[in-house]
Amino acid sequence: MSVRVKVCGVTTVADALLAVRYGADLIGLNFYPRSPRYVSLSAAQAIRAVLPPTVWCVGVFVNAAREQIAELVQRLALQAVQFHGDEEAHLVRGWPCVTIKAVRVPPDGPLPDCSHIPADYLLLDTYRAGRYGGTGETFAWERVLTLPVEQRNRLVVAGGLTVDNVATLVRMVRPWAVDVASGVESQPGRKDPEKLRVFIHHAKTA
Repeated sequence: MSVRVKVCGVTTVADALLAVRYGADLIGLNFYPRSPRYVSLSAAQAIRAVLPPTVWCVGVFVNAAREQIAELVQRLALQAVQFHGDEEAHLVRGWPCVTIKAVRVPPDGPLPDCSHIPADYLLLDTYRAGRYGGTGETFAWERVLTLPVEQRNRLVVAGGLTVDNVATLVRMVRPWAVDVASGVESQPGRKDPEKLRVFIHHAKTA
């Protein structure tokens, strides 16, 4: 099966429909208020309403209260929750949907130990001090090859992916999914149709 593609930071119905048309498997809605890709509940509801059942709607949260996350899981019928902050294991457990935990990868040294994280999938993103993702920077992908196969089979790789490098990443790592936001944008929160089309094509045919 080809790699799955998660298009994150979608803020408009038009961009969601484009992503679905070009073959996206997951749509990420960002509920972190400090992000330029933050969406309100009303915008999220409009986007959610146009997604077909086969495309997961993923809520992205950074150090949010469990009550807030639970409310949005219910109101939006989220298929997955992505924890992209410093959440401890107890917050990641006990959800009625799929869970994804972001792990920030430093530029040097070994990968962080992910074996204890109680999430269904692990999202590897590039570490940058003071930032919770969205850096647009890659990390050394070859380090992923040191992980056990059972961990690699549940990886989502993010961080600086573009139309020019996603095929290389997929061929090298064969992750469960790739995640893109800024790499297919014309400006923060607005997707570029051609970049979106080419990115998804390159990822799925690599």
